[in-house]
Amino acid sequence: MVKMFAADHASRVRMLYKLIFRVHRALPAELRILGDNYARDEFKRHKKCNPEEAKIFLTEWTDYAINLAKQMKPLNQAIKKEVGKYIDPKMLDYMTDEQIVQLYELHKAAVNVDDSARSDK
Repeated sequence: MVKMFAADHASRVRMLYKLIFRVHRALPAELRILGDNYARDEFKRHKKCNPEEAKIFLTEWTDYAINLAKQMKPLNQAIKKEVGKYIDPKMLDYMTDEQIVQLYELHKAAVNVDDSARSDK
């Protein structure tokens, strides 16, 4: 029974991982690279996490993939022309110091990508 759960879990993780990279294809090149690298690192980092952390991890990444896929629909892009959403400040209370630093580093990288894209125009 445990082996079947492990195999099923691994299959769901692989499916989600591939979905994220497919959704990233619709992003501008600079954001796609940033997103791909971040997702790859996060999945590696959580490879051996406990079941409770795995459930939270998979839920958050599933929500991310769904939200990004909705934002990347052509009609949505024609109307809003934006990607992403703001994090609820209350979520910071649940993050470790390491996660907050990582979030800050990701923010800096995203702002740099956005600034360089603007200066190219």
